[in-house]
Amino acid sequence: MIQVFSCLIIDHDLRYIAAAVAVCVLGCMLTIRLFSRARRTTGLQRLNWLFLTGTMGGATTWTTHFLSMLGYLPEAISSYEPSVTLLSLFLAVATAMVGFAFATYGRRSLFVEAGGGIIGLGIAVMHYSGMSAYMVQGTIEYDRTFVIASIILGASFGMLATNRVVRPSTKFCRYWAIAALVAAIASTHFTGMASLNVVFDPRVVEPTELLSSYFMSFGVTMITLLLLSLGASTYAIDSQTNMAAVARYRHLSLHDPLTGLPNRAAFNEHLATVLENCRLDDTARFAVLSFDLDRFKEINDVHGHSAGDAVLRTIAERTSQCLGAGEFLARMGGDEFVAVKEQCYSRAEATAMAQRLLDQISRPIEWNNQVFSISSSVGVSTYPLDGKTLDDLMAQSDVAMYRAKNTASGNICFYDASMDFAARERSALAIEMRHGIEKGEFELFYQQQNDTVSRDIIGFEVLLRWRHGQRGMIAPGDFIPIAETTGFILELGEWVLRMACIEAAKWKNPLKIAVNVAAQQLADAQFPATVQQILIDSGLSPSRLELEITESGIVADQQRALHAIRQLKNLGVKIAMDDYGTGYSSLSTLQSFPFDKIKIDRAFVDGVETNRQSAAIIRSTLILAASLDIPVLAEGVETEQHIEFLREEGCLQVQGYLFGRPTPRSDIEHLVNAVPAASVNSTEGQPMATASRVTTIEDGKNTSPRFAASA
Repeated sequence: MIQVFSCLIIDHDLRYIAAAVAVCVLGCMLTIRLFSRARRTTGLQRLNWLFLTGTMGGATTWTTHFLSMLGYLPEAISSYEPSVTLLSLFLAVATAMVGFAFATYGRRSLFVEAGGGIIGLGIAVMHYSGMSAYMVQGTIEYDRTFVIASIILGASFGMLATNRVVRPSTKFCRYWAIAALVAAIASTHFTGMASLNVVFDPRVVEPTELLSSYFMSFGVTMITLLLLSLGASTYAIDSQTNMAAVARYRHLSLHDPLTGLPNRAAFNEHLATVLENCRLDDTARFAVLSFDLDRFKEINDVHGHSAGDAVLRTIAERTSQCLGAGEFLARMGGDEFVAVKEQCYSRAEATAMAQRLLDQISRPIEWNNQVFSISSSVGVSTYPLDGKTLDDLMAQSDVAMYRAKNTASGNICFYDASMDFAARERSALAIEMRHGIEKGEFELFYQQQNDTVSRDIIGFEVLLRWRHGQRGMIAPGDFIPIAETTGFILELGEWVLRMACIEAAKWKNPLKIAVNVAAQQLADAQFPATVQQILIDSGLSPSRLELEITESGIVADQQRALHAIRQLKNLGVKIAMDDYGTGYSSLSTLQSFPFDKIKIDRAFVDGVETNRQSAAIIRSTLILAASLDIPVLAEGVETEQHIEFLREEGCLQVQGYLFGRPTPRSDIEHLVNAVPAASVNSTEGQPMATASRVTTIEDGKNTSPRFAASA
């Protein structure tokens, strides 16, 4: 070791040594970075990076060696043989390429360390081949011990260098790899130089075609600068490319690909920044605006997703263009959008922004010769009045938006605490509803259906009531919409159908029951099988069961609904269209679906005495039904004038308060268990048929009889 340091300090010009060290450190840094980059690529790209890595590593070894040699101070005059000098450069680059390739492709085996050993041995090969190009007027002798030591040191440090890159244990391992590669080059060179002994001999004649030390100095310097510049430029270009790619990937990850608007992640990031700024400034205020598109699902269902995508892109473009300073808009998913208005100190400012958005949304949208009219409602929450966290503000603006939708389309609603109370009440009912079935709190009520001429009972409509243990009687209009929203309507509807069939099967008077079917039930592929199993379990004849559906229950997927209805009719079950006249396209629906009965909505019957349009609708419905040979039942009959009008117009079945309000099972025992009359029902041609509904929203005359209210 003393001899090595003596060789370094005494036998070398330290200026050249300093230059060699600088070149070695810079070159090794670039080599290790290029090697790391090569490992992150594949295929032809990896070969390109390995070529650059090997070139930089070999050139670093070569230039370090010859810069050190130029600083060597022998007593004899020295020069260099050009062909061997170039051969040493080639050997340095070639062995470096092979070594780094081994370490790259053998990442999970000892090939990693083997590659480092090849690099170290290549450094030794380059050193001693370069020394063979060193010409002096005398002879050169080597100490074998130091030669072997130089080879071992180079291979050992080379293995450590590749090991730290491929198998890192800490974030500092890449720096250890650079230090190990520097040590491999330096230890090989200076230990090898310590083995060197030059014996001056004036009898030795130098070859004539040699490179002088001055020429070698200039050449090595130029090659060094060129290679370092090439390596640094390559790495810089790659780093900039990576940074651009990262920036692009970040942009893609934070923006919606369809509309180009910021997405949920970008919105959360932006709102978090706004919140942090507001916490630093007690006077800062901002508003969160939530909105979605009314009837957007209908556009997708009727015209396809291409139309829906075109609508979303158009609305995103229009609304983003109307944003002002301090305003931010993001698409959260589907047709849901959220905006933020910073420095919002009054409701008027938030209202103005909301109105600008609504104005852009309501503009007609043209697509493939179609014109779509879109509307929306905006819910607004404000910081810090309504909430101080991201989740609170988002939830509150959502609650306000749904309140706005229930008020009127195109409305703007600000959050208030009472909305939370209503939302909690709905959530509580949704939870308690499931326990209600287990506790036996749900009960079936029955309302008569009568013959218009004889006024005999032809059936019952079944209605659902909930006697809550603490809240008392809960109206269907309060819990049925919640059941539909949560999906509990499937379980609740099946329970109603099963209980109605079980009770009706016990009646001595075989009256019919009509059970209203929710849209979610009809959409369930297993619903016909469920009905069949209930009929088998209860023992009820299929001819006594009538299922009522509304047009809203079939408009979403008419083909699936038609398939389900045909399966039900094959069971012998009757199908009735409920709420006729209030749907989307009643005429086409009647033409496409095999209905056994039409039920006229109570809204038309209620206005028949004073409203000419209502009377005209009833007349036209009866004429249409007669031509299709479909019986008609009118709901909401409350006065003698109602039944007189309907009888004169040819409506043979009615239901309403004129004949009785909905009552529990105990109040109709004398009717359902009476000995059935031998007479045949004048309207159905069967003994005392009955129709019963599972649920309605209310018993009052202003109640809509949608199934949503039936369960």
